[in-house]
Amino acid sequence: MILIDTIVGSIDDHEWAERLSSADTDLLEIDQWEAQKSRFRKTTVKGVQVAISIDRGTHIRDGDVLLWDAHARSAIVARIELRDVMIVHLDELMRLAPKLAMRTCVELGHAMGNQHWPALVKDTVVYVPLTVDRKVMASVMNTHRFEGLRYEFVPGRDVIPYLAPHESRRLFGGAEGPVHSHTHESYAGIEPDGGHVHRHPPTRRDVGSGDPTQASPANGRSAHDHRE
Repeated sequence: MILIDTIVGSIDDHEWAERLSSADTDLLEIDQWEAQKSRFRKTTVKGVQVAISIDRGTHIRDGDVLLWDAHARSAIVARIELRDVMIVHLDELMRLAPKLAMRTCVELGHAMGNQHWPALVKDTVVYVPLTVDRKVMASVMNTHRFEGLRYEFVPGRDVIPYLAPHESRRLFGGAEGPVHSHTHESYAGIEPDGGHVHRHPPTRRDVGSGDPTQASPANGRSAHDHRE
């Protein structure tokens, strides 16, 4: 078993990204809750057992380099699985009478408060990280039958590009690592298959390109919308 007691770097750093581009990179896959712990044991993707024992108050973030062997040119990098996010779209409230729109917003806030759901409001979108099972959250939304509201569930990583760093920290507690927009040129990522570190985002269809299943979280045109 390998003891890891410090974080040595991050793939967001240009020097580390270059160094790891030709290295044998192993991934330590942990969830968002494990990332908040300073002590735990886990097995990497390649079967290496590690014991994490870092300073209390230090949180592992996505892309952190946990181990670097310069002689063997091998590394262990943290890969954090972020929880899904429920997105509530408020834009259709603009078409309702002001009093009805105001009442709906108050009722939504009251319902979320009763469930102790943390929420982030940005423009006409409310982001709610999943703190309970998705079916439970959907049941709450459906039970209240909020007029003029739409909601959907999306992976946490799909939400990050639309948030500022401080907003992302509110949803994910810093576990998401450095926040990048879609156009950030210094992007660094790890391919999940071979662990290869690359300097450019994987090729994918641009959001808003006309495919309704590839819509931005900000406009809510996903095929997975839940409508009343």
